[in-house]
Amino acid sequence: MVKNKGRNNNGFYLSEERTFLEGPRNRFRELWFTFKVQYNFIRAFRKLHFVGPCVTVFGSARFEPENLYYKQAEQVGKALSELGFAVMTGGGPGIMEAANKGAYLNNGYSIGCNIVLPREQQANPYLHKWIDIPYFFVRKFILLKYSFAFVVMPGGIGTLDELFEALTLIQTKMIKHFPVVLFGKEYHKELYHHILVMAENESINKEDMKLLFLTDSVEEMVNHLKIHAVKKFGLVKKPIHTRWWLGETKPIRN
Repeated sequence: MVKNKGRNNNGFYLSEERTFLEGPRNRFRELWFTFKVQYNFIRAFRKLHFVGPCVTVFGSARFEPENLYYKQAEQVGKALSELGFAVMTGGGPGIMEAANKGAYLNNGYSIGCNIVLPREQQANPYLHKWIDIPYFFVRKFILLKYSFAFVVMPGGIGTLDELFEALTLIQTKMIKHFPVVLFGKEYHKELYHHILVMAENESINKEDMKLLFLTDSVEEMVNHLKIHAVKKFGLVKKPIHTRWWLGETKPIRN
């Protein structure tokens, strides 16, 4: 396992995305930026084309291995791999590392979509395959694209962003009704209550509460995914057909 080396252009990418979001710029610079975004999309599609059905695990980068939530995320990653899913995360430390570790040490397939940041994030050492992505919106798209379910562990603002992005896309039928598991009843109780308040005030439909499955149990999560992901979408392992003329090779998973 080879860890990523340090990147000298982290600050450049962060500054570039921030500048892009500050309003209109020179037309050529806007066009050049879209070309770079397109390049990063294509690079991700090429690298992750054969990863197979995934479950994406979201959660905080700040929890250490002795933390209860870290240990639970390891159990989640292991259980997902036993179901036959590749485990995809944001590729960093904390909950992401724990979920990858649980899959990796259980001979499952472990994938990371690592964001390029100046200081905070390096790819964790429990990945069979990872890709460094310099733009948050590209990374978020990739984390959603390959997954048939989403498990949301305790986390911060970024985790909530990822949760509500998935829920919005499901609610508006932009993607299929993939199961979303909110793992950690005590941690998420106020969040879940606020979503109930939305339903009671009809800012969302009461039926939208069915988009979320709240649990503390790995076993309950597994049973839920068996019904609402594996069985619902007819997920079975299929042979991988590569195209040699595109330079494709079968992924090495162990």
